[in-house]
Amino acid sequence: MPIDAAKAVAAEPRSAEIAWDHKDIQLYHLGLGAGVPATDPDELRYTLESGLHVLPSFATVAGAGMGMMGGLSAPGIDVNLAAVLHGGQTITLHRPIPVKGSATTTSRVAAVYDKGKAAVLVLRSEVADAEGPLWTSDAQIFVRGEGGFGGDRGPSVRLPAPDGDPDRTVERPVREDQALLYRLSGDWNPLHADPEFAKLAGFDRPILHGLCTYGMTLKAVVDTLLGGDVSRVRGYSTRFTGVVFPGETLRIRMWRTEGRVQATVTAAERDDAPVLADTVVEHA
Repeated sequence: MPIDAAKAVAAEPRSAEIAWDHKDIQLYHLGLGAGVPATDPDELRYTLESGLHVLPSFATVAGAGMGMMGGLSAPGIDVNLAAVLHGGQTITLHRPIPVKGSATTTSRVAAVYDKGKAAVLVLRSEVADAEGPLWTSDAQIFVRGEGGFGGDRGPSVRLPAPDGDPDRTVERPVREDQALLYRLSGDWNPLHADPEFAKLAGFDRPILHGLCTYGMTLKAVVDTLLGGDVSRVRGYSTRFTGVVFPGETLRIRMWRTEGRVQATVTAAERDDAPVLADTVVEHA
């Protein structure tokens, strides 16, 4: 079997050195659709190096996503990329991410769950620099056709539906070329660019990266309900429930409670087909 759960979880963590500067952050933000309108002061904080803020979801691509790739190449893991989908993502921020930095990322397979027709890998990355921990990231990777090995099904992450009408609803367009730009931050899976590969994976055309939707949603929450202050974000989690195609529009509904924002994200043109669920931004 391509996944040996016991071997994967028991494997020694892998460490790598990563570094980034303002160009990596600006490219990431542009890949999320930042910079429209180009001269808007609220957008310039994401695009202009003289006053750059770092959206915390940058953690998912820092070092070109070395943590996730390290997990997918761990002992006991041998999977076909065409069978791989991102099931969920959680980031815990220990302090704000600097505009320029170097750090050590330590990655391991924290768990392997058996969902019957699929396996779920929990790939954990812990990142620290000379001053201490920066962030911890858990990626839940859904591998079709690799379940049924008799393992633990894992915890349920479903959240109760929010009460009442959303406090805010915003729409964010996805450009036709957005997946092509976003992949320059390090996720080179051809599922997001190559029409023939997308067909092999069961899609009629390339799909947007789930982590791009994830970043776009966090930006919308920060800009709409957190006063544009990225340093207020303490944690961010979501479950990926559907795909987004370049050219579509994200409809983001937000409910605000003390210290957190819960959100849902849908594809507006497809009768609000679910895209992200169980989405929570924890904040100061």
